[in-house]
Amino acid sequence: MADLQRKYADLIVRIGVNLQPGQPLVIGYGRRQVYPEHVEFARKLVAAAYDAGASFVQVDWGDEWWQRETVARGDLNLLRERAKWQLQWVEKLAGLGAAYIAIPASDPNLYNGVPADRVEVAERSIRETFRAFDNERTNDMHRWTLASAPTAAWADVVHKELPKSERVGALWQDILKAARSTGDDPIADWEHHIQNLQRRAKWLNDLRIKTLHYRAPGTDLAIELAEGHYFAAAGHPDQKGVRFVANIPTEEVYTAPKKTGVHGTVSSTMPLNHNGSLIEGIRLRFEHGRIVEYHAKKGQDALRGIIEADEGSHYLGEVALVPVDSPIAQMNQIFYNTLFDENASCHLAIGRAYPLVEGGHGLPASEWEGRGLNDSLMHVDFMIGSADLDIDAELFDGNTVPVFRKGRWANGNA
Repeated sequence: MADLQRKYADLIVRIGVNLQPGQPLVIGYGRRQVYPEHVEFARKLVAAAYDAGASFVQVDWGDEWWQRETVARGDLNLLRERAKWQLQWVEKLAGLGAAYIAIPASDPNLYNGVPADRVEVAERSIRETFRAFDNERTNDMHRWTLASAPTAAWADVVHKELPKSERVGALWQDILKAARSTGDDPIADWEHHIQNLQRRAKWLNDLRIKTLHYRAPGTDLAIELAEGHYFAAAGHPDQKGVRFVANIPTEEVYTAPKKTGVHGTVSSTMPLNHNGSLIEGIRLRFEHGRIVEYHAKKGQDALRGIIEADEGSHYLGEVALVPVDSPIAQMNQIFYNTLFDENASCHLAIGRAYPLVEGGHGLPASEWEGRGLNDSLMHVDFMIGSADLDIDAELFDGNTVPVFRKGRWANGNA
C-alpha cells in the first residue's frame, strides 16, 4: 500500500498541479486543512514535491474534531479572525507563484446536532475571507488540485458493512482505483485519459449547442448555455499556459449555463455531503434561471443554507456531463464526497460559474452578468445522473442531437 500511495502522491504533484522546478507548494488551505490522519500521506506529498523541484512546501495542519467543537461552542468572530490570518500566508505564497493541493475528506456526519445557523455563519465567514483568493484560483491564476485520502469517520460511513479495522484500508483501495493510480505507470495512464476527455469536449464544442434538455424520473429541465461558451475537461492550462488537472479523479466535461436560461425541475440521484452536513433527495424548480422552489428529504436546513447564501446561490454555475459507465460509477459505491460522487454522475453546481466563455478568464467580474455568467460565494455540485437520464442538445442551426441516452454518451462518443 505504501508504494501505491507514493505513486498517488507523485501523480497529484506531477499531473495534478504539474509542479514546476523552483515553485512553492501549499498543501491545505481555507476550510480544507490537513487532518491528523493525513500526516503520513501529507509527508509523501511533501517528498514528491521536493523531488519535483519545489522551492518550499507549506502544510496547513488542522483537525476536524476541533473544527466541529469550535463551530458548536466557540467564538465565531474569532474563527473569522483566524481565517484572515490564514489567508495572509496563502496570499503571500500566491504572490510567489505557488500551486495548491487540498485533501477533501469531511466526515459526512460532522455537524450532526450542531445548530444549522452556527454552521452557516462559520462556513460563510471562511468563504467570504477566502473569496478573492478562490476567485483567482478558479479563474486559473493559480494551479490547484483536489485529491483525497481516507479518515476513519469517512470510512465508517462508506464501508459500514466491513469490520471497523478494515474500513480505512478498503477506502484507500477505492480512492486509488478511482484515481487511476494502481497501474504500472499512472502518469502515462492519465495522459491517455486526458486525451479522451478532451476529445469528448471537442465533439460537444463542434456541435455549437444552444440548449441542453434533461429528462429522467423527477427531472424535466432545459438549460440554455452561456453565449460563447465552451466545454472544458481535465488538462486545461493556467493563465501562463501550464497545464494542470483540478480534480483527481475526474471523468467530466463541463461548461457554463446561461444564468437566466434554466427552466423546469430537477431531482438529485445521490446524497450530497456538504461540509459535514448530509443532504438527500434534493428537488429544485427553476424559472428564468432562478431557483424558485427547493426541497430535500433530508438536510433541508443545510440545503437552505446553500441556496440562501446570497442572490447568486439561487442560480446555476456549472453543467457537467459524466456517463453512468464511468469507472467510478461502475464501482457502484457512494462515497459521500463530492470529489468522487460527481465523477460517477452528471451533475450541476449551484452558485458561482467557471468563466468558460470566450475571453472569460480575463473578464472582470463586473462584466460576468452581461455574458450570462453567475457569481456567488457558493459553488456546490449535486448529482443528477442515472441510467434513466436522456439529454438532447438543441443546436444553433435548429437541429437536435442526442447527447446522452440511458445515462451514457450517445452516438458512440464514449
